[in-house]
Amino acid sequence: MEKNQVKIFCDGGARGNPGPAAWAFVVYAGDAKIWEDSGFIGKTTNNVAEYQAVIHALKWLVFNKNKFEGPIFFYLDSELVVNQLNGRYKIKSGNLKPLIIKVRDLENQSSLTFRYGHVLRNKNKIADALLNQTLDTSGT
Repeated sequence: MEKNQVKIFCDGGARGNPGPAAWAFVVYAGDAKIWEDSGFIGKTTNNVAEYQAVIHALKWLVFNKNKFEGPIFFYLDSELVVNQLNGRYKIKSGNLKPLIIKVRDLENQSSLTFRYGHVLRNKNKIADALLNQTLDTSGT
């Protein structure tokens, strides 16, 4: 695989907050979509689901780390999670602290560099559609 600029669009959401939740991510190398994945995670909050999307994308990157060069650009539609990942906001919620620790651990395992940015929901349509498809097929 060519070592093109990698962009990963992540989305996590819950129907109700908390409620049935899922995560999704879509990976692009250059302009080509090269991978997508999603999963149902049961009852939780939107923020936990958003972190789970990042964690699952990072797990995929760790498995495929020799195929890419950094920086890897992550795009999320949650300003809160982006600002926490970038160290601009403190994490006050106890249930999010273990998730950021997992993110940092996976970042270190990959030996890549990362940039986290915010996008509006209309720029995250593919990950959002995959997330909703996952929720729909889970019976929620």
